[in-house]
Amino acid sequence: MELSNTAYVILGLLRSAPRSGYEIKQVVDKSTRFFWATSYGQIYPELKRLAAAGMVDAAEAPRGGRRRTVYRLTAAGRKELRRWLERDPETFELRDEGLLKLFFSAGGGPEAPLGAIAAKRRQHAATLDQLREIEPAVRAFDDPHPHVVLRYGIELNEWMLAWCDRATGELERGRRKAA
Repeated sequence: MELSNTAYVILGLLRSAPRSGYEIKQVVDKSTRFFWATSYGQIYPELKRLAAAGMVDAAEAPRGGRRRTVYRLTAAGRKELRRWLERDPETFELRDEGLLKLFFSAGGGPEAPLGAIAAKRRQHAATLDQLREIEPAVRAFDDPHPHVVLRYGIELNEWMLAWCDRATGELERGRRKAA
């Protein structure tokens, strides 16, 4: 059975604790979404596929009057996660609409390039604030790997902010020379 990367996100998160689909999404939103987005629309179908494949067990665990299913990693799921972790990564993808707009900004108005960079800068500043906010909690984990990945995100966003400032300066200098 060919598994999606979303399936591996789920297996990885269930490795540390049983979780409901909702809890998986909550953890994703505070961790892997900064470098690998996963939606509810992906999580629930993958949980069903993983259960059908015997990689996770599902158990009803109502809370309050609400229906709730908790998923637990099985030995087969643990084995598949380990197999995936031992392979070299295949996807190193950067999708950045801000860079795409900057690349084509000559087709927009005179403010398009600086607007694209300004929007990119705002996004990286907001992401950096979020990452710094969660850093103390992540640093407290027994497992050091999430903190190493978090530091990557922090340092990448710091670099992106500096790049935005350099690119803005370069474009403004070019506009002054052209005027």
